[in-house]
Amino acid sequence: MDESDITTTKAWQDLQDHHQAMRDTSMRSLFEADDQRAGSWSHQAVDLRIDLSKHLADNHTLELLTALARQSGVEQLRDDMFNGVRINTTENRAVLHTALRNVSGRPVMVDGTDVMPDVLRVLDHMAEFSDSVRNGSWTGATGKRIRTVINIGIGGSDLGPVMAYEALRDFSQRDLALRFVSNIDATQFVEATRDLDPAETLFIISSKTFTTDETMTNATTARDWITTALGQDATANHFVAVSTNAQAVAEFGIDTANMFEFWDWVGGRYSLCSAIGLSLMIAIGKDNFHDMLAGFHAMDEHFRTAPIEQNIPMLLGLLGIWYGNFWDTRSEAILPYEQYLSRFPAYFQQGNMESNGKRVTRDGRYVSYQTGPVIWGEPGTNGQHAFYQLLHQGTDIVPVDFIGFVHPRHQVGEHHDKLMANMFAQSAALAFGKTPEEALADTKALGLPADVARHREFPGNRPSTTILAPELTPNTLGQLTALYEHKIFTQGAIWNINSFDQWGVELGKSLAKQTYAAMKDRDVTALGDASSAQLLSTYLELQDEAR
Repeated sequence: MDESDITTTKAWQDLQDHHQAMRDTSMRSLFEADDQRAGSWSHQAVDLRIDLSKHLADNHTLELLTALARQSGVEQLRDDMFNGVRINTTENRAVLHTALRNVSGRPVMVDGTDVMPDVLRVLDHMAEFSDSVRNGSWTGATGKRIRTVINIGIGGSDLGPVMAYEALRDFSQRDLALRFVSNIDATQFVEATRDLDPAETLFIISSKTFTTDETMTNATTARDWITTALGQDATANHFVAVSTNAQAVAEFGIDTANMFEFWDWVGGRYSLCSAIGLSLMIAIGKDNFHDMLAGFHAMDEHFRTAPIEQNIPMLLGLLGIWYGNFWDTRSEAILPYEQYLSRFPAYFQQGNMESNGKRVTRDGRYVSYQTGPVIWGEPGTNGQHAFYQLLHQGTDIVPVDFIGFVHPRHQVGEHHDKLMANMFAQSAALAFGKTPEEALADTKALGLPADVARHREFPGNRPSTTILAPELTPNTLGQLTALYEHKIFTQGAIWNINSFDQWGVELGKSLAKQTYAAMKDRDVTALGDASSAQLLSTYLELQDEAR
């Protein structure tokens, strides 16, 4: 038996056998067999109440999944992460995003050095600067106060701040606008700046290396926009940097005193709590930002200390393994019933797919099993009128996470109760469906032809998790975000893949540089394949015709 291949282990094979026994189990039968299921399958992690009762799983399923987690060394890898071990083996780096929100005062060691003094120093620097922008003491080159802050970044340097700003917009200083530019498509920059006064605009350039092509192209365009309007010396007043590359920052024209650093043990998609969150701190203020960090830390502590059987991120990760690897599901939907969380699914689309979209194990072997799922979703109730048809009656089973809040940010009439009624109803409809007999009875009662009945059947047995929080605040946003981060960690540990590198983006980037050079040289023969050469040739010909 090859112990390095999890599919050959006893824990995995026991789950395969168990799946065969569970294939014809219905959600209705699980509830009929256990009248305490709704309560016993409900858990609490910090302020989040998590209902796992609507899953195609029983107590034995959880026992087997827990055995798989222990066999896979999830707990040891978790402890290694918190202790600064270089678990990102392909890049020889520690993975310490949890240190960024460590409000406990405990030292966090990497190679014998406590990183917390540097973390706290940068947070203090961020707080001082954000206060100066918010209170108007930081001014532009003409002495006007800043009215708009534009974060220029891409990937984790954009998605995290965008998601959190949209989520916490109700906490933001409303006379200070926050915008984001990430796409190298000039349309985004033009639309972000077209109604702005350069004298009242501040750019935050967020790039660890200060070499990312999309970010630096947009940054150069932003600098030209500022200097054309305000003169060559205006850069220092209208730009700050989030980076590790002081030389490149200085060469761009930004005073390195206005550079906010972070470290190689901070992965881009886990960097929201680092200086990458500077734009967010400016928007919501340092106190709210620190409250968000406290929420992250509270969930980190739950993940760090709770046994697997009560560890909610681990249980969510294990249920994802159960569906993806044994029920052959290929995607998961995150469906927040909260408009402020409109970018939350997209944020964890990157978080999950960039982390666990891997086909090679940590020890360099090709996997023989499915790894990262496709993540997608939109806020309810909009999604109900878009893609829920497939969730309910499509041929694929898509596990769903519903996220809702007891108290709304805005109490207006009956809106919130109706919103939450929809969320609860959708989870029930997915789980229990409508039997052929029930569909036929409804069809007859409505006076419709009998052959319509099958169209009105709902198979049910579509699994879902419901996450209920008291209210969307900076603290609960931190808890939710850390919950999903650690779910992703758990699955990567079981699949024995490195969730903290992203080599998959490199090939396309290098080919883009090659293609751009060929475009500038007008030499299509420099491209490596006939299709790309033909496409570039056509593009150049059409450009010439338009001139």
